[in-house]
Amino acid sequence: MDSSSGQPEKPVVSRGLDNFFLDIYSIFQFIKRFFREALRPPLEVKEFIRQCYMVGYKSLALITMTGFITGLVFTKQSRPSLSEFGATSWLPSLIAIAVVRALAPLVTSLICAGKVGSSIGAELASMKVTEQIDAMEVSAINPFKYLVVTRVLATTVCIPILVCYTGLVAMLGSYLDIHLNEHTSFVTFFQNAFKNITFLDFGTTVFKAIAYGFTIGIVGCFQGWRASQGTQGVGKAANVSVVVSMFLIFLEEVVIVQVANAFR
Repeated sequence: MDSSSGQPEKPVVSRGLDNFFLDIYSIFQFIKRFFREALRPPLEVKEFIRQCYMVGYKSLALITMTGFITGLVFTKQSRPSLSEFGATSWLPSLIAIAVVRALAPLVTSLICAGKVGSSIGAELASMKVTEQIDAMEVSAINPFKYLVVTRVLATTVCIPILVCYTGLVAMLGSYLDIHLNEHTSFVTFFQNAFKNITFLDFGTTVFKAIAYGFTIGIVGCFQGWRASQGTQGVGKAANVSVVVSMFLIFLEEVVIVQVANAFR
């Protein structure tokens, strides 16, 4: 019994379900507001370019190292299995299929979820708890358009570019290993690699990258925008941004793969 109101207190499970559905409703309202603000001019071009720089250029070093190592290690791990059947000549095609269809978008998006998503969540949360967002509203600036729309658009645009770059770097890492072991030429490697790659594969990868980029941006902004509880809320927003983004990325991966396989 709630002593203040005289009403019976709700069970824990019921309160949890209420909070869950309220969060779902808040997320849909947040996404709806994003599209409304994004389609309404003017766009904060300078802030959008700055966010593209932060998301894209600042991630290049980590993406380059990770992509190269991914292609190199995956090739090394695949060679013993194929060599048992005398099929090492299939290595370029195998690596290209794995990189284009799965590894490049997944590796890139997971790295960006950890690096970019947490940064967005922490930055917006710190502005929220220190009332900087309220100050922007007083000064006749639309904080949602300036802070949220620019960041979500930046992740949606830049992550597909980073995915293509990751795929290229991963293939170069694979080529290095294959060239050192089988002495395959550069031209022969890429001819064999992409002979089984179709337009559907490229289209699916680009669609994945756009979906993952939007997910990372919208989750990070949502968690930062609704942050509370002072400095503790900043850490919580950064942590939840990463965890939820990664979970949704894997969920989207399963759904998109099933749909793409239905068209193959």
